[in-house]
Amino acid sequence: MESKIQSTHLDRRAYVYIRQSTARQVFENTESTARQYALAEQAQKLGWAPGSIEFIDEDLGHSGSTTEGRPGFVRLSEAVAHGEAGAIFVLEVSRLARSSQDWQQLLALCGVAQVLVVDEQTIYDPQDGNDKLLLDLKGTMSEAELHWLRLRLTGARRNKARRGALRIQAPTGYVWGEEGFEKDPDEAVRQAIQTVFDRFSIEPTAWAVVRWARESGFRVPVRFTFADGTTELSWKPLGLSRLCVMLHNPTYAGTYAYGRQRIKKALLNGKIRSFRSTLEPDEWAVRIHGAHAGYIDWETFMGNQRKLRDNLPGV
Repeated sequence: MESKIQSTHLDRRAYVYIRQSTARQVFENTESTARQYALAEQAQKLGWAPGSIEFIDEDLGHSGSTTEGRPGFVRLSEAVAHGEAGAIFVLEVSRLARSSQDWQQLLALCGVAQVLVVDEQTIYDPQDGNDKLLLDLKGTMSEAELHWLRLRLTGARRNKARRGALRIQAPTGYVWGEEGFEKDPDEAVRQAIQTVFDRFSIEPTAWAVVRWARESGFRVPVRFTFADGTTELSWKPLGLSRLCVMLHNPTYAGTYAYGRQRIKKALLNGKIRSFRSTLEPDEWAVRIHGAHAGYIDWETFMGNQRKLRDNLPGV
């Protein structure tokens, strides 16, 4: 396999690409990250000088399903395209891309620029027909594996949500109890949240509520929940964005809801981009009325939605 490495490869840089899909994996799967950095030792054994080995680790904590938000992958592709790379070292090829489109584009660049792809076991030459076939198959399997994993995870989450047991984030004014959402035990928090909805019922627009809050010095509570279960309460001025988030959240109407948004893809400036679109209540994946005590009822919630739409763009 080492015969695939030529002087033209060694004259250029070896790029060690390092990626973990989530921030949680970065902190918990430290052994995997260490193994990826150790690929530099493999590069040295294969002939690259230490000074010609470069780490690309900007994508730690980012999914490989797209190039969006992955500056490391973009930098790697540019290095290949500009003839700076002699080889790409990666723990497994799925680390590079879990999208066939992105994978094929990178392979095409490597083939033209004569760049090797090296994992823990094998050296691949994208110019070689057999190697190219193996890389194509691995890229396809990687994308399919991600699709199947998403289906399993989505199915499990949705099934749990149908029972109202999936612990979605509790908005300020609620905490998670043994049987689901419970109103915040702090009376001042409960009163402030109720005041927001009461004020919107008498003001003509959301902007009017914000102006009232500024003039009166009214502040809203914000409760942050940390990974260890502890919380921190702070009080902040009421802004339009925060107000609209509250008014659009059905949790405050005593409704447990899941799947209120859908991810769509569209062309923007010639590139495929993902967008989140908000669904109508009848389209939500899960909607359980009366799941917990609300600050308003469902009819008031729906009336608030109509009121917000009627006041666009000034909301």
